[in-house]
Amino acid sequence: MTAPEPLLDAQAHGVRALIFDFDGTILDTESREFWHWQELYRTHGRELALTDWQRGIGTWDAFDPWAGLPDAVRADREQVHAALHGRILADIQEQDVRPGVRAVLEAVRPAGLHLALATSSDRAWVTRWLEHHGMIHLFEVLATRDDVARVKPDPELYLLAAQRLGLRPEECIAVEDSLNGATAAVAAGTRVLVVPNDVTRTQPFPATWPRIGGYEGGLAEVIRVAVGG
Repeated sequence: MTAPEPLLDAQAHGVRALIFDFDGTILDTESREFWHWQELYRTHGRELALTDWQRGIGTWDAFDPWAGLPDAVRADREQVHAALHGRILADIQEQDVRPGVRAVLEAVRPAGLHLALATSSDRAWVTRWLEHHGMIHLFEVLATRDDVARVKPDPELYLLAAQRLGLRPEECIAVEDSLNGATAAVAAGTRVLVVPNDVTRTQPFPATWPRIGGYEGGLAEVIRVAVGG
């Protein structure tokens, strides 16, 4: 029996696994969160710049959106945040995963490849949404912020995911939506494929990093573009 096309492409380049980011890559929580923060800013006569917001995507503590709000809003931070967080969660609850990504993820292991997740979010957050969308069983390994001392753009999460798979980083393809995340993957020594979303597509990704606009081409395209085919 002939091996599946994605596996043949992967084998030819020494690839044995895919490691996906979560927020923005599988489920676009990032765009929703930005839009709600942007609405909060505009309610108080301020404008939240996308370039500022992008600094914090894929990592933690790189950008503080509270700093740009009026003193009166920050003084009532607990209540404002509770209401804002509720709106964001309600929006995400109604949202589907990115078009085509489910088919890609479901094809990985049947193709003879390993599948892991590496995220700067905590385990409770990602398991909540993976279970909600019936996808948690697809992953052999989860590496989250609970497991490391430093999140992306540090390479620790990708190194840990590869280690837990029993593989070398160079045997893995990292699928990322953000500059911080892709930087972490490259620093770890994995191949990287950038699949940006609405709030990350204008980030200054190096032209040498493989990139696709979405998952409509399936697993075969993900692997082909990532390995430079």
